Amino acid sequence: MDANAELSRNEAEALPGATLLEFGAAWCGVCRATAPAIRSALAGHTGVRHLKIEDGPGRPLGRSFGVRLWPTLVFLRDGRETARLVRPRDIGPIADALAAIEAPAAATGTGSR
Repeated sequence: MDANAELSRNEAEALPGATLLEFGAAWCGVCRATAPAIRSALAGHTGVRHLKIEDGPGRPLGRSFGVRLWPTLVFLRDGRETARLVRPRDIGPIADALAAIEAPAAATGTGSR
């Protein structure tokens, strides 16, 4: 996990595979309260890149994704947004979205013939 990762929208859209962008701020109480659920959900998804994005004034990446509340979780598969959760309270929806962005990696194989 990269804390305070700074990347552009173009760089985010160029990321291969499964990526979770977690927009928030270190001082955000809701972000701190949600952190254990995010960590727990990620524990079972080692193939997902997790980037914590420090958001706020002068931070263009959050604006480009339309982030208005923290934390906002943006789930990307090969740079394309597949799901978004705003202020998630439970591990279930986070785990489901993580599974969905990992699933295409398994499905892109040759499969059964």
